[in-house]
Amino acid sequence: MEDKLVEFANLLRQNGVRVSLAETLDAVAAAEVSGLGDRDSFRSALRATMIKRASELPVFEQLFDVYFSGLGEIIKGASKEVQDALSMSDKDFQQFLDDVDQLLKEHADELSELAKQLLRNENGQLEKMMREAARAVRMQGIQRTIEENYFARALARALGLDKIEQEIKELREQLEKLELGSAFRAKMEEYLDRRLKMLEDIIRKYVRQEREKRDLKSREEARMNQLADKSFYYLSEEEMTKMREAITRLAQRLKNIIAVRRKRKKKGRFDIKRTLRKNIEYGGVPFKLKFDQRKKEKPQILVMCDVSDSVRNASRFMLQFVYSLQDLYSRVRSFVFVADIGEVTESFRTNDIKDALDVALKGDVINVYAHSDFGRSFRNFISDHIGAVNKRTTVIILGDARNNYNLPHDWCLREIRQRARRIIWLNPESRNTWGFGDSEMERYQVHCDLVEECRNLNQLYRVIDQLVPR
Repeated sequence: MEDKLVEFANLLRQNGVRVSLAETLDAVAAAEVSGLGDRDSFRSALRATMIKRASELPVFEQLFDVYFSGLGEIIKGASKEVQDALSMSDKDFQQFLDDVDQLLKEHADELSELAKQLLRNENGQLEKMMREAARAVRMQGIQRTIEENYFARALARALGLDKIEQEIKELREQLEKLELGSAFRAKMEEYLDRRLKMLEDIIRKYVRQEREKRDLKSREEARMNQLADKSFYYLSEEEMTKMREAITRLAQRLKNIIAVRRKRKKKGRFDIKRTLRKNIEYGGVPFKLKFDQRKKEKPQILVMCDVSDSVRNASRFMLQFVYSLQDLYSRVRSFVFVADIGEVTESFRTNDIKDALDVALKGDVINVYAHSDFGRSFRNFISDHIGAVNKRTTVIILGDARNNYNLPHDWCLREIRQRARRIIWLNPESRNTWGFGDSEMERYQVHCDLVEECRNLNQLYRVIDQLVPR
């Protein structure tokens, strides 16, 4: 059972569910307590130890049904079909299997182990042998429907299907020499035919099932890729939930990238001149390596999000991403604005993500139902918060720059740029609309280091890499 749970944990990870080694060990311990007799209790034990997020539950439920109702159920169902084909009740079928077992002991002791388990209807042992053969042919690598035939043949070879066919042929010849009743002989002939065909069917269904396990991941990736191209404006509630999970995974991936980069930079860059000078006494052989001494400096992030109705969805995703990255930077300060500007940094620091977003987007800090006035918001920022910007600060502005024909006060951005490391502006409108109507984007973008259209998740992915320290 431990091997099956480890394999199930790997399958969950392949489909985007994060399961640690400690959680896998907890699942093993929980399975020992719950046992395998009650399927619902076993499912609950694994769900409690392996799943941390509600968004991961559908994947867990689907994979649990596929995996734990998998090969065993296929073999059990195939055996039931054989019994029905022989028109036997449970009692009659069991008596028939007892007679078969006795016959094999007396006249077919030289049969292979797989052939014996197949004919004795030992489903548990048959499942174990098939799983071992599947590991031998690396069936976990199956990805596409076109590969099913290849893996089915490989699994049949690993099981020795050709040998079993020959063994059953020889068993038939032996049975012809024995004095058996005509009724039993006829049943035995049909049983041998159906058992051999059953094994072929099991192999084919098992390979298809394994492909479907892996196909869950590819189908989910295809759905997410399609969703990632959809504009933030048109997302349904269900799609927004999926997108939030995708942004959380993006944040985790960037954390890992940043950790690796910082580790590599810890010693600084290799200094060849200092190394050669230091090793003159060794004839230039570099026994002592020297590196640049780099100043350790975490960058700072300051985010200003337009939370007016026209860009509410885009702001929600950007704020969630900022929330996820707070521990990567020495300081993250977050502001929301429509006509006024207000800081939500403390709310992000002390609340969970849902409460933090509610504070930012539901009008607790500023009037989110006012008409947009970028110029007034920027002017208020200069007046009240300009001290938050220094040469380590990357300023990120998310907004459509539609100013309702108010004064743009673009001089404010110029002043912020003089103090900041850089300004990045993400606009959730199509680039083709910039500068038309009440859009002040052309005035604002001249003061920014990077201006990008950011209407969907794929565009956000491309932009976010700008935030990763090099």
